[in-house]
Amino acid sequence: MANSSSGDSVVDRVVRILEAFPEGVSALPLGEVAARADLPLTSAHRLVAQLAEHRLLEQAPGGKLQLGLRLWELVNRNSPILLLRQAALPFMDDIHQVLNQNVNLAVLQVDDVLFVERLSRRGSVANRAKVAGRMPVHISSAGVALMAGQPRSVQNAYLERFRDPTGRVDADHVRRLLATAAERGYAELAGVVDPDTWGIAVPIEDRQRRTVAAIGVVVPIAEVRIHQIVPALRTAARGIGRQLATPGT
Repeated sequence: MANSSSGDSVVDRVVRILEAFPEGVSALPLGEVAARADLPLTSAHRLVAQLAEHRLLEQAPGGKLQLGLRLWELVNRNSPILLLRQAALPFMDDIHQVLNQNVNLAVLQVDDVLFVERLSRRGSVANRAKVAGRMPVHISSAGVALMAGQPRSVQNAYLERFRDPTGRVDADHVRRLLATAAERGYAELAGVVDPDTWGIAVPIEDRQRRTVAAIGVVVPIAEVRIHQIVPALRTAARGIGRQLATPGT
């Protein structure tokens, strides 16, 4: 793949263009896309035109640009995440109906947890998790449950890299969180993201007993019933794992 004078490849530049659209902003003018992607306007114009030919970018009202529907089509065609969501949604719905609070499904992405599904209702307690949104592992119960289920080498590499921008916790604190979650088989964090909420999550294992996802809830601290919530989450996690292991899924 040809490189530019700065040494970055076409793929690098295309990815930067696609990443230029921030959360909550659906359309941008070409000049802002170029600036966010750190590209000369002429280069951005050429690449945008090529992406538009493949319907990966589309023209929005006012001459602005927006991500193309074909991106969603391609991702959802054969994505493992789609299979995970399909397996998990019936179980998530059962828990949601019982608790009437937030239910999340997440996967691990290096040092972050990526939320791939969420069920909530009007009146639910505050929940910062959003579909396609990320959080640092150490501030999410789903993130702690996921990392606690990874091989020791993965955990050690994560802890070596760990830095808390707020300076409130260190790697030793996170190491204890992971050890506790691994021993209990679930993770819980109270008042970390929001002072009035409690996050509880359990790992989901595939047929090789690898932790591939986590299902969790975010509930008001006053309504925490660990002895009821954890068994329900474990039952759901086992059900989802069986669905993932079904031939043809």
